Amino acid sequence: MTWLWAAMFFIYGLVFGSFFNVVGLRVPKGESIVRPPSHCPNCGRRLTAADLVPFFSFVFLKGKCRGCGSKIQWVYPVMELLTGISFALSFLRFGFSGELIVALLFMSLLVIITVSDLAYMLIPDKFLLLFGVPLAVLRVALPLDPWWDSVAAAIVLPGVLLVTAIVSKGGMGGGDIKLYVAIGIVLGTVDSFLSLFFAALLGAVFGIIHLRRQGKGRRTPIPFGPWIALGAAIAYLYGDAIVGSYVNLFF
Repeated sequence: MTWLWAAMFFIYGLVFGSFFNVVGLRVPKGESIVRPPSHCPNCGRRLTAADLVPFFSFVFLKGKCRGCGSKIQWVYPVMELLTGISFALSFLRFGFSGELIVALLFMSLLVIITVSDLAYMLIPDKFLLLFGVPLAVLRVALPLDPWWDSVAAAIVLPGVLLVTAIVSKGGMGGGDIKLYVAIGIVLGTVDSFLSLFFAALLGAVFGIIHLRRQGKGRRTPIPFGPWIALGAAIAYLYGDAIVGSYVNLFF
């Protein structure tokens, strides 16, 4: 029964992921998330219900618009799939509990800021406020142990990153730093620093591969928000297990 519910949450995640794509791509440009209806950005053809089945439409259409044959951006199916996976893993980790609500809201925030940062290298404050406020309220109702850990993480880690950005003269964007306020509220100090470690490691690996593929003389900036999101998701879902395994291995 547990896996059946996980499958249901995966399907819910696919559906919400499709909506999160729209939010992440339109809101930073000041556009409505309702109008115009979903359409091909190349030919303007309005998409039908058959074109809008999350993830599966991309597969059945072989990644191309039904009307003009132009390629569909990979971000759509990937983020839908990742949202489905994150929702399913959240259920498997927390079950039907109050923390599951925190997890679903948190994963939703991470997906939306990833879409926005990939498209525009921007994490709008409105996303952080929209999700940060309810996450803070939920953390009051569902506190970490100790209760002040969320407060400490929301202050200390962004402060460290802000100082680092000032010293390095812009090594990290303001949106990334403010995102860590929300991450700190949800994860607490240990898992927040763990998330930063994962983000830096994964981002560095991708950055090296990206630079090698670009070749000499070509340097395009790489958004760090997606790696922060991935690192935060890993630390949130599996931080306790990772830290526990490390402690048992070396101590």
